[in-house]
Amino acid sequence: MPDRAPQPVDRQLPTDEARDLISLVRDIAQREIAPEAAEGEDAGHFPREVFGLLSESGLLGLPYDSEYGGGDQPYEVYLQALEELAAARLTVGLGVSVHTLACHALAQYGTKEQQVEHLPAMLGGGLLGAYCLSEPSSGSDAASLRTKAVRDGDDWVITGTKAWITHGGIADFYTVMARTGGEGARGITAFLVPGDAEGLHAALPEKKMGMKGSPTAQVHFDGVRVSDERRIGDEGQGFAIALSALDSGRLGIAACAVGVAQAALDEAVAYATGRQQFGRPIADFQGLRFMLADMATQIEAGRALYLAAARLRDAGRPFSKQAAMAKLLCTDAAMKVTTDAVQVLGGYGYTADFPVERYMREAKVLQIVEGTNQIQRMVIARHVAGPDSR
Repeated sequence: MPDRAPQPVDRQLPTDEARDLISLVRDIAQREIAPEAAEGEDAGHFPREVFGLLSESGLLGLPYDSEYGGGDQPYEVYLQALEELAAARLTVGLGVSVHTLACHALAQYGTKEQQVEHLPAMLGGGLLGAYCLSEPSSGSDAASLRTKAVRDGDDWVITGTKAWITHGGIADFYTVMARTGGEGARGITAFLVPGDAEGLHAALPEKKMGMKGSPTAQVHFDGVRVSDERRIGDEGQGFAIALSALDSGRLGIAACAVGVAQAALDEAVAYATGRQQFGRPIADFQGLRFMLADMATQIEAGRALYLAAARLRDAGRPFSKQAAMAKLLCTDAAMKVTTDAVQVLGGYGYTADFPVERYMREAKVLQIVEGTNQIQRMVIARHVAGPDSR
């Protein structure tokens, strides 16, 4: 069964321009994304054509400076656009979030010359990015990464393997964190690597329980040579750049989670109000009514939290704690809501005839990416109770 078109959400948007923008995103989601979502995921098809359309529509660089092809939109608006895309198909919403994450280092830490040269194509020129931090032996402990970049004249030679890379093998550029100094966080530097660089190749995509349309693969760097002009920020600044990007990226994941949860709730409500048992809709039964009420409440709470964190970011205030809280709450809520949606549909919910089983499988990965939810709890606890005394 094709996915149900995303239902309009009563949004509080700051300007008429923002309202028009979200209307555009919703229209694209309903016409171009949702109708093909189920078939595309089942076939493992990555919708590159959709990303081309989003780029042409100015939707791949929403939170960045219009001087370089961005949309000049606050995060408060950008995240609501992400939510709409993820509600239609998570492969698209998450893909936009990852692309935005991959652009962050250059947009925030690059030189003026680097930004002029690269950002217009990255934000509005049809390019698609990937973010390379995790490795086979360093996931949560990202500061222990082993990929090395060795100076050779005016170039750097990068050698190592990155793991769990969304868009691995199909990205046009990779923002790569590599070790240029000693052990630990201070020895890491950021680089902008072209997708067609000699010596860069990707392994076969991972076989996953969900998100089958979004390729996730190891990316190997076998003596990849890049100019020092593609180094982003100072030597040794890479880990700080990576953490800065992740704070914003966690908000993207939170918004995507709310989108998936909203899609699951919409499907559950439609089924419960249409399904007759004992002579009346099953939505009349208190057990299901309470379940739907709980699902709706978790979604609204998650949306409110990610928007509150976004407004802190837009105001230039610290938001790391709130970003971790939003990522934690929204993704846990998405897992609960999608699981409950399967329960509402009963046996039908367990079949591929309805999309809720896919939403449940997709929701699981959101508790893992951009830092597991156990890591989010560590981040939050550090803000609340101070550093671990060990």
